[in-house]
Amino acid sequence: MPARVSIIIVTWNGLELLKRCLPSVVATDYPNLEIIISDNNSSDGSSEWVTESFPDIKVLRHPQNYAFCRGNNEGIKVATGDIVVLLNNDVEVPPDWLNPIVESFEADLSIGAIQPKLLQMENRDHFEYSGGAGGHLDRFGYPFTRGRVFFTMEMDNGQYDETQDIFWASGAALALRRTAIDTVGLLDENFVLHMEEIDLCWRLQRAGYRIQCNTASVVYHIGGASLPPSDPQKAYYNFRNSLMLLYKNLPTAAWPQVFVARLLLDSLACVRALVVFRPREAWAIIRAYADGHRMKSLYQDERPRDGDQEVLPDYRRSIVIDYFLRRRRLFSDLPSEAFTIFEP
Repeated sequence: MPARVSIIIVTWNGLELLKRCLPSVVATDYPNLEIIISDNNSSDGSSEWVTESFPDIKVLRHPQNYAFCRGNNEGIKVATGDIVVLLNNDVEVPPDWLNPIVESFEADLSIGAIQPKLLQMENRDHFEYSGGAGGHLDRFGYPFTRGRVFFTMEMDNGQYDETQDIFWASGAALALRRTAIDTVGLLDENFVLHMEEIDLCWRLQRAGYRIQCNTASVVYHIGGASLPPSDPQKAYYNFRNSLMLLYKNLPTAAWPQVFVARLLLDSLACVRALVVFRPREAWAIIRAYADGHRMKSLYQDERPRDGDQEVLPDYRRSIVIDYFLRRRRLFSDLPSEAFTIFEP
């Protein structure tokens, strides 16, 4: 019997997305599969529609909106799979998407997490913002992917089709080895949403696991369904969670220097928001710093200790400087010697 796979889909008032995407998940061509809908107290009939349309799907109905992190964690707690897949409710999958992922897990026990290649739903020859062909992190904690650096999303011409190690795998379609989750713990619910998958992947690497993008598996993502890009709350979570991510996972000696650089760069982002007449975004960045500072005390016992395996971000330069000043807009423009995991 092949490894059992549990797919967890968190939803909140996403009935139309479920109607569009869930049938493709149900049609997955894999023999040992369970699907769990983690419903964050939807009021649009999502749970009822799933139960009526697909009675074999397990539906968890929560008493309130648990957001992304806790919604997925509640699903993981009841999942029976050897492999757990966190899949956004706005992702469409082809029938054979799971097979390459399972094969990679079975072939290499050191792999803790895998993502497929993520392409845009409506523009299927272009990489998708949230995951592309695998995520990386610059020395100051700014994330980017193969196929998407800041606002530039590349056309997929097969240029990143090599399956290889990455620093983080996208939470839009994140496959996890169950024993690895048991080792490092669940998603950090203090993050609520955004960057929680980077934190989990960083913790997995600190525990000795590898993260991989398997480009033999391809899925299609609408993106932006939880919070639109212009929402100040999105900026708040991105800036706050980035600070918590760095404080929690960086070696203690590395944190002060990185924080000073981030303070400078994020101050420039705050000024830019004011210049382009987005005061709510600027205020979100200020609140993010205030709350991030307050929440540091939560992670005193989780930071790397002397003797622990130290894991640093894999891109040893500043992606901000490379993109905005050196105008290196494509992932392939970045110098291979700056990466510690692989050479693009």
